[in-house]
Amino acid sequence: MTPTDWQYNITQVSEITGLSKQVIRKWEERYELVHPKRLENGHRVYSEKDVQLYLKVLSLSNQGYSIKQAVTIVLNNQNVLEAVTPTVLTISDNVDHFCNLLLEEGRLCNEVELNRLLQQANHSLGLAKFLSHVIIPFLQEVGRLWEKQEWTEYQESVTTMIVRDYLVQLRRNYHCKEDAPLIMGACLPGEHHEVQLHILLLQAMMTGWRSFLVGSSPAVGAIESLIIHFKPKVVLLSAMTTRPFELYPTSIQQLDHFAAKHPSIRFYMGGAGSEEYLKTHSLHSIAIASTIDEVISNL
Repeated sequence: MTPTDWQYNITQVSEITGLSKQVIRKWEERYELVHPKRLENGHRVYSEKDVQLYLKVLSLSNQGYSIKQAVTIVLNNQNVLEAVTPTVLTISDNVDHFCNLLLEEGRLCNEVELNRLLQQANHSLGLAKFLSHVIIPFLQEVGRLWEKQEWTEYQESVTTMIVRDYLVQLRRNYHCKEDAPLIMGACLPGEHHEVQLHILLLQAMMTGWRSFLVGSSPAVGAIESLIIHFKPKVVLLSAMTTRPFELYPTSIQQLDHFAAKHPSIRFYMGGAGSEEYLKTHSLHSIAIASTIDEVISNL
């Protein structure tokens, strides 16, 4: 191996192509697009040919081809005009295509392009698959990138906010019957991550429910007052972090007592923070749930 044969590290490839390191590795592992050499320290080293392969696949992707299709075209040295047209995509191709593009635009904090991709994915896949196959894994990957410090807090915050605003728009424009049962969602006091609630409420609306969202970090009294006023059939409480239980340790017990006084209403709590809390605490009138199916099937 000579310096002219293998001259780029993964950081340099990322800078040249505009692809994140995470996407570079994923394309390498999932599609075997390139086979970089490994130095003794385990670091990848890429050739000029490898870089050109990434750029060609990226170019085809921007033209509408799925990543899988683009890789096939590039590796087989097909002429694009002879290749399968980009409009004929399978569901799995589309999902992978949209997730990769969303990650790239999220890394750049490109609000306009993120919104366009979200709308395109929703229309292409349908709302149910859009939520379960694109939005949820996309947000999970964004969280992972932030935790590993591959994304900044700003990138994570902007991307999540754009997804949240798009889901709010979907909920507001979703047609529901006026006499449909009501499901209410609320973050626990101290919790500001409400995207998961939007997803759950949309999934409930697709099965015939109306929805109402209290919002992020409401006071316990506000949650109780709104429940008394609207009389929902189901209440979903969310804690994606343990912050609510650390800042307001008595709030969930207060809500548990409130739930006991309203047996006609089903109360559920979910989120990673809730699961962590319930490892050492117990609730009597609030059940744990991680999917909307667990809620609906118990009614």
